[in-house]
Amino acid sequence: MKDTDTKRVENHLRTTFGNQAIVLKPRPKQKDSAEVYLGDEFIGVVYEDEDEEGSFLFEMAILAEDLVG
Repeated sequence: MKDTDTKRVENHLRTTFGNQAIVLKPRPKQKDSAEVYLGDEFIGVVYEDEDEEGSFLFEMAILAEDLVG
């Protein structure tokens, strides 16, 4: 992802979720996506949408072990 896109998506996620601790970091071997962190914790990946230019997909897995407690 381009730096400008990364910042735009990061700002959108921060506003949407009301949390300034959300950070996007480039993926070392992938040019079309960025990792999403909440503070130091990895929470998902943002991908460029192949079908609609300028759009992005946010994917976050929720594991069974995360739901315990």
